[in-house]
Amino acid sequence: MLGSRDAQNTVYPTGLESLDVRRRTWIEDAWRHVSGERLRDLITGLVDIPSPTGDEGPLATHIADTLRATGCHAAVQPLDDRQANAWARLTGDGTGPDLMLYAPIDTLTVGEESEDVPWIGPELREDMRPAATVYDDLVTGLGASNPKGHAACVMMAVEAISRAGVPLTGDLVAAFGAGGMPTNARPVGTRHNTGQGVGCSFLLEQGVWTDYAVIAKPGWTVSWDEVGLVWFEVTVGGTHTYAGSRHRLPYDNAIARAGEVAGYLEKWFEEYAERHTSGTVAPQGIVSSIRGGWPRMAAVTPAVCTLMVDLRISPDITPMRAKREFMDALAALRAASPGLDVRAEMVLAIPGTRTPRGSWIHRSATAAWEALEGRAHEVIAGNSGATDANILRGRGIPTVRIGMPKVAEAPFEIDFARGMNTVSLPAMERLTRHLIRTAVDTVTRTRGEVAEAEEGAVA
Repeated sequence: MLGSRDAQNTVYPTGLESLDVRRRTWIEDAWRHVSGERLRDLITGLVDIPSPTGDEGPLATHIADTLRATGCHAAVQPLDDRQANAWARLTGDGTGPDLMLYAPIDTLTVGEESEDVPWIGPELREDMRPAATVYDDLVTGLGASNPKGHAACVMMAVEAISRAGVPLTGDLVAAFGAGGMPTNARPVGTRHNTGQGVGCSFLLEQGVWTDYAVIAKPGWTVSWDEVGLVWFEVTVGGTHTYAGSRHRLPYDNAIARAGEVAGYLEKWFEEYAERHTSGTVAPQGIVSSIRGGWPRMAAVTPAVCTLMVDLRISPDITPMRAKREFMDALAALRAASPGLDVRAEMVLAIPGTRTPRGSWIHRSATAAWEALEGRAHEVIAGNSGATDANILRGRGIPTVRIGMPKVAEAPFEIDFARGMNTVSLPAMERLTRHLIRTAVDTVTRTRGEVAEAEEGAVA
């Protein structure tokens, strides 16, 4: 089956190239159940239910109920009384590999002034709140693209395959993880470990496990490697003293010293990134927050000031190697700044990971991308974003990442927040078609077929 042709006899891709007749038919049957209207209903339903990290329970229940209504076996998996995953399963006959389509469901910010302002800006815009607004083919609202637009595509893909009645050999699992954002507990949280992939880890620990996985997160490319991250708490010492005695007593302001440290690290991060750029990753670092002193008492200086640092790491280095590089950088700063009291502690570590490019899931997802685009796969390099793909790969599940690009054209300026909070329905449809093709291409084969293909790739 060839693609369509225009008046100039140009052939356009069908998205089905390289597949046999049976799988083309099954995929086309599933694609018929995908529509912009249904995707709009799914995404507005997700955006309208707040799900900041630590409070995903209501959204997990909504997802499970929605998928259960389409014929899937679906369940809510509580982590505590407020945080929960959701997952659903279409069962195969047991002869093929199992595949997980995965998306996190928590939002990076909360959508309430009490927690977001002033750090996000002077006020909350419309797109920063958990309420969907439709602008023709665009939908805005907190997390409308990342992560909820991607979660909606996973829901649509599994729903379409279920409605089409595709005969599966392996199980198709749709999983929606709580705590996928890079954060510890919010001020109103109950557990310290509510983010950093805690939902994905719990999902696997409780037996929701597959042979392969595809994570839906931003970027219209098939990514097989990803940065990890380490966090450091940097403590800068100084002298506790009083404004009225500055000219009479020893004076060493920890806050001013912390500024020197932050400026030094910002330059060091650039050198670090250049040293560790490889594959598709270019790991970055930032100084993310500062804490020191009594806001109620401007008359005195604190004895210490602390900085938080996020340092991304490539799959080629361990958290311990990154720690030693960071500590060496601080030692060099101390040597160049006599009297500077600065020390650090690594307080979080998630290794970077990689899936072999000969893996079945990488080959299938790449073939789907090329079929939909009608050209060779375009690798996007220079990435420094970390996702739950590291949790999946770290537990031994070969995983690739595929998603939507940031919306480029809109009736408003697209900054970082609006990029997270604006999704294109046509882009959602394209991603959903990719997920369906990759899923059907995988869970309608025997394990022997897949193993043979992987062995051929290695050879």
